[in-house]
Amino acid sequence: MSRNIYKADLHTHTVASGHATGTIEEMADAAKKAGLEIYGITDHAVTMPGTCSMEYFEDMVENKKQFEGIDVLYGVELNIIDYDGTVDMDNSILKKMDVVIASIHAGIGYEPGYIDENTAAVIGAIRNPYINIIGHPDDGNIPLNYSAVIEGAINNNTIIEINNNSLTPGCWRGNTRENIRRILELCKKNDYPVLIDSDAHCVENVGRHVESMKFLKENEFPRELILNYYPERLKKFLNKYK
Repeated sequence: MSRNIYKADLHTHTVASGHATGTIEEMADAAKKAGLEIYGITDHAVTMPGTCSMEYFEDMVENKKQFEGIDVLYGVELNIIDYDGTVDMDNSILKKMDVVIASIHAGIGYEPGYIDENTAAVIGAIRNPYINIIGHPDDGNIPLNYSAVIEGAINNNTIIEINNNSLTPGCWRGNTRENIRRILELCKKNDYPVLIDSDAHCVENVGRHVESMKFLKENEFPRELILNYYPERLKKFLNKYK
């Protein structure tokens, strides 16, 4: 029996990321057991210390493994590396990927700046036509103007992620609950959907959205604006289905 009422989890990492465990096969099997219909493999891009090489991603997009009973999407979690929103892989390979996430990882090719600089970095990434999702934009150590970020997402058909790790007790990111609450308020006001992701680095956390589900319920966020419930609506945002 599925432990998860959601149908999608698009932000997960395999052993190829260097600090995660679980092969593609093991993670996909866990996704199937969790009752997911759409599952994303998004290992860290090349700027992240210890992650895989560019050759890994080139081989991945050319030789996508298929799994019965679940739609496995192959992609990447990019690093935003400057205030213009530059990312650490070229569009020539991103356009071949099923799903692309862009995130800021402080100190991983990016030094947090003033709120206007950080916001410009995220909006620059949002404007890239091959970037589908902005990952964990909730870290208070990298302050953002959320009104501008949500407006940019709406104008460019980009998903804002609600990251389950950011809501897990002991998370190293700063002020995440207040920031996610602000994101939810703005998305609700603009009738714009969000996507919950596990950011799983092991098989046990694939499809695990417990903290996010509880937080969205506490904040009375509408079910109809949670893309995990609606695979067909979710597909409209993703490279694979465009």
